[in-house]
Amino acid sequence: MAKARTVYFCQSCGAQSAKWIGRCPSCGEWNTYVEEVIQKETVATTTGQWKPASTVPGGNTTKAAKSRPLADIRHEEEPRIITPDAELNRVLGGGLVPGSIVLIGGEPGIGKSTLMLQITLMMKQLRILYVSGEESEAQIKMRAERLADGQHPGCYILTETNTQNIFRQIDQVEPNLLVIDSIQTMHSTLVESGAGSVSQVRECTAEFLKFAKETGTPVLLIGHITKDGSIAGPKILEHMVDTVLQFEGDRHLSYRILRTIKNRFGSTSELGIYEMQGTGLRQVSNPSEILLSQRAESLSGMAIGATLEGNRPLLVEVQALVTPATYGTPQRSATGFDAKRLQMLLAVLEKRAGLRLGQHDVFLNIAGGLRLDDPALDAAVCAAVVSSLNDLPIPGDVCLAAEVGLSGEMRAVPRLDQRLAEAEKLGFKEMYVSQFNGRNLGEHSGTNMRVQAVGRLDEVLNGLFG
Repeated sequence: MAKARTVYFCQSCGAQSAKWIGRCPSCGEWNTYVEEVIQKETVATTTGQWKPASTVPGGNTTKAAKSRPLADIRHEEEPRIITPDAELNRVLGGGLVPGSIVLIGGEPGIGKSTLMLQITLMMKQLRILYVSGEESEAQIKMRAERLADGQHPGCYILTETNTQNIFRQIDQVEPNLLVIDSIQTMHSTLVESGAGSVSQVRECTAEFLKFAKETGTPVLLIGHITKDGSIAGPKILEHMVDTVLQFEGDRHLSYRILRTIKNRFGSTSELGIYEMQGTGLRQVSNPSEILLSQRAESLSGMAIGATLEGNRPLLVEVQALVTPATYGTPQRSATGFDAKRLQMLLAVLEKRAGLRLGQHDVFLNIAGGLRLDDPALDAAVCAAVVSSLNDLPIPGDVCLAAEVGLSGEMRAVPRLDQRLAEAEKLGFKEMYVSQFNGRNLGEHSGTNMRVQAVGRLDEVLNGLFG
């Protein structure tokens, strides 16, 4: 065996160096370089079994690739694997692509394993191998029994972390779908470092990637995240896979959002919404009805805003509470909304609308546990703050969709027709929009809503509160 060689890797960004460095020159983090052994062992292989090319001494024995003219390349689009989960199909762009590798990340306890096991149990037409490096077979069985349909004769469970042993089971089972939970717990004997290190994550992902491309079998990888919300491990992990999905939401609340970060086979502007229940994750086909189901029309400090999450229109409830400041410094708190943008809107209300908020505490909340950054919610935020300040309720059949500029002008928002259609479907009678949207909107076909096209924020406040 050749002499082992060690290299220092940055655990934050994956950069490497021949010696230890205190501060990473790539990402700027301090004390993140760790020594790892990168010399691979020579492993004998048995004929008849699938092995990654890196396990074969001397490299791959297949025919070398040659360049071809673009005009001579024939492309036949393979049919996607349509899953029973419509929300997952939406974020994937229409279903699983054969030979693709999908990475799903999220906070601990958010429901990543539950989602993957639930999808696995629903796809009864496929032979599936579910590999877990974190839970025992009994734990997976208990979770499967809690789900709505916990039986699948073609679902095989394997509790293993060694990739060489996993590929031996793959040769025996010959699955149509492979699920790995999670990639940070896998380790390969070809790399002499601990599981979860940069070298191990990169090597294990490369082996599963080569398996997916050579056999046409889709692979679903579950990944951990760091404290700042990014996928744990080297950034190259996200570059290697075909699709990166982020499972978001407050685990203390019931709603979850599956968001697309990267997708080589579809749009990155789609998202899926689920509701966590005792029997698993329920698909939410019309989230606006659920988000608005508990609204009380007679209470002040509540406004309805029309927003977009990806390509999906949503109507959300914006709640505000404005009270006199008990302490010397007024508090500004926002849940589900950018706190700095809230401070900007409060400054606009003071300067352009003549309100005195300097001695008041302002608390803002997006109902339902959602986290939104759509500027179209600006008008709803301002309306909710003024409603709470004056203790005047906003009519329950009125919604708003407009961005507020620093001079108090109402700015246009994109795809207003989708927002109007969603509001009309839920029974709203009036919507405040920017006059620039009103000029281009014309007569919205098929709508009975009254569209109020205004130019300034004070016109909105006068229309709502007189």
